[in-house]
Amino acid sequence: MRILLVEDDTMIGNGLSKALAAEGMTVDWVRDGADAEIAILDSAYTIVLLDLSLPGASGLELLKAARSIGVSTAVLIITARDGLDDRVTGLDLGADDYLVKPFEIRELLARMRALARRKLGAASSRVLAGSVELDTETHELSHDDVVQVLPAREYALMQALMERPGRILSRTQIEERIYGWGEEVESNTVDVLIHSIRRKFGKHVILNVRGAGWMLPKS
Repeated sequence: MRILLVEDDTMIGNGLSKALAAEGMTVDWVRDGADAEIAILDSAYTIVLLDLSLPGASGLELLKAARSIGVSTAVLIITARDGLDDRVTGLDLGADDYLVKPFEIRELLARMRALARRKLGAASSRVLAGSVELDTETHELSHDDVVQVLPAREYALMQALMERPGRILSRTQIEERIYGWGEEVESNTVDVLIHSIRRKFGKHVILNVRGAGWMLPKS
């Protein structure tokens, strides 16, 4: 899961970045409104964690502008503003959830999992695409009676494919989901990850579309 963290407080940003990375997520962190305005347009993100009090532009202004041009990425507001008017305004402008600081990381992770499930169209942590089942809480992948916990990047790849079963993801689209800013993209990483997943679960768990990319069957 690739996350955009919009947070100007260095201590909070560092803490959240480390906590989310420890959960196997890829985190890109921006600290002001100007950088956030550009980054939030990137469709590779599963969730945006958005503070409201930012230098350059307020989080609410960023949210309103993003939704007005059709950005559909899930947005979870994280802020010290606990007033009812702030919560209502944030949700009405298009936020998917609202969490008041200070909060426990366990609650943040639970809310993020809920948003990820919503994007996958699932009511529980177990998401289906044909004969493939992925548990977004435990990172277990199940296929043909084989069940294993996936390492972080294999999980990120499978989650990206399961968001759109039946649709092809190119190499570039997958790389955008499993790499963060500043990380060196190795040319064969996607091939290595897919080979590893197929070795564990069988060659038909991920379908190759020659010259285009990879996909999961709908059924």
